Order: sequence, then C-alpha cells, then structure tokens
Amino acid sequence: MGHLFYGSSTTPESIPDRVLAHLKVVIATKLRRNESFTLTCDRSREGKGSTTLWLQPSIPLRFVFDSAETEDLDPGALTKMAQLASTSRGLVIDLNDRPEHGGDAASLPHVPERRRARASRPAPVRTAA
Repeated sequence: MGHLFYGSSTTPESIPDRVLAHLKVVIATKLRRNESFTLTCDRSREGKGSTTLWLQPSIPLRFVFDSAETEDLDPGALTKMAQLASTSRGLVIDLNDRPEHGGDAASLPHVPERRRARASRPAPVRTAA
C-alpha cells in the first residue's frame, strides 16, 4: 500500500501501489502543464466516505511506494484517467475494492465514466391557427 502526501498534511492518503503509480504519471503530467484539477478517492463502502483534493502546481506532493519494484502501467488506464481529470468532475477513483475486501491487488480500481447529462428537447412551439 502506497501513500500520497498532500500539502503540509502529515496524514497521507493510502492508495495501492499500482493505482498510485498511475496517479503519479497523470498528476505529474497535468501539473507540469500548469493544469489544476480535483482528485477524489472514494471509500464509501468501507464506511470512510470520500476525500477530494484540489491539485495545483504550488501545493507540494509526495508519492511513497511500499514496493521497491516499479509497476507496469496500463496506457489505456492512463488515457482514461487523464481525460477524466480534465472534466469539471475531476478524477474520481474507487478504492473500495482493495484486497482485504476481495479485490485483486493487481487491478486498477474502477474509474467511473463521466456521466453525460441528457440533452433536453425544446418544448414544441404551438402556433395559433
């Protein structure tokens, strides 16, 4: 289990190493471009709720990995995560499916698809006959 330290907080966000490796690439890329965004870690099914961080270049970050080995990165997951980070909702990762809850330690958590608002159709215009 890795840790993401944010700002001056001494309490890190605990995130599986594989997920943290992907987040590190996405976060570093966006911050290098001076693009701020939100990152939400959802742990609602664990009874811990969720945490949302506003990530911007001026706030220090530190990534600490439990394993000394580098993780294999999934290019498709990186692309999806970067796209979601660019939305108004920000990047939301579901950390509920950790190994102690029956999840696969090697798999990435579910990254919810961006919900699209249904376009409302304009009301028909009635004309006087």
